[in-house]
Amino acid sequence: MPLIDTHTHLEGFARKGQLVPILERARAADVAAMVTIGTSPDDWGLYREIAHQNPGLVHYAVGLHPCSVDERWVGAVAQVEAFWTDLATPKPVALGEIGLDRFHLPKDDPAKAELLFRWQRDAFNQGLAIAKRLGCPVVVHSRGAFDECVEMIDESGVDWTKVVFHCFTESEPQMRELMRRGGYGSFTGVLTYKNAENVRVAAKLQGLDRFMLETDAPYLTPMPHRGKPNEPAFVRHTAEFAAGVFGLPYEELARISTANARRFFGI
Repeated sequence: MPLIDTHTHLEGFARKGQLVPILERARAADVAAMVTIGTSPDDWGLYREIAHQNPGLVHYAVGLHPCSVDERWVGAVAQVEAFWTDLATPKPVALGEIGLDRFHLPKDDPAKAELLFRWQRDAFNQGLAIAKRLGCPVVVHSRGAFDECVEMIDESGVDWTKVVFHCFTESEPQMRELMRRGGYGSFTGVLTYKNAENVRVAAKLQGLDRFMLETDAPYLTPMPHRGKPNEPAFVRHTAEFAAGVFGLPYEELARISTANARRFFGI
C-alpha cells in the first residue's frame, strides 16, 4: 500500500550525489510521493528542479525556516510568491516551512536572541500574509513557541484547515487547540520513541481522518534505525508502528494517511 512522506529535506542528499539511491529506496518501500520542504532561498530552486525531474514522486514547498531568518530575511521572503506566480513549473504544493523557534536561539546572548525572535515573528507574519493571498497549504515549524504560533495564525486570517504543524511533539491540550480551529498535526519517527507517549496520545486524539506521516529526513529517524540518518524510505517504519497505535492493519493505516496527505496538499 503506497505511503506519502509529507515532510522531508532532500537538499543534503542531492548535494552529496545520493539522491538517486535515496529515491530508489523510497520507491522500494512503497513511498508513492514525498514533499521536500523549503527552508531558505538556497534550496527552493533546487527543489523545483528535483520535482521537475521526478514528476509525481517529488513535490516541494517554499518557505523561510525560522532558523534561516537573519538580517536578510526581507529579501528572502520577497522571493517566495514568485514560485507560484512566474511561468516556471512545477508549482509548490505548500508554503513552508515557516514559524517560530525559541529552542535554537543563542543562549549566551539575550539581546541577539531577542532580535532574532523579532525577525522570526516578522518573517512568519509575512509568510502567513502570502499564504492567505495564495490560498495554499501552510507548513508550520513550531519549537518552544506553540501558543505564539497559534495566536499569529489566528490574527493572520489564514484558513486553519490548510495549516499543518509538522513534527507534532506537543501534548493533548495543544492538539485540542489545533482541532478546535480545524488545523492538523503531522507525525514523524518521534511517534516510535519509547518516551513519546504524549505524542501517541495526541495522534490518537486527532484521529485517523486527519493523520499524516512524515520523516523530516535526515532528522528524527524512527525505530529501529534511530541513531542513523533518516530518509524517506523509513516512513514505512513509522506507518507500521502507527498501525499498532491505532489498532488496525498496516494497509488500512497506509490507505487513510495517504488519502489525507493527497487531500491536504492537493497531490
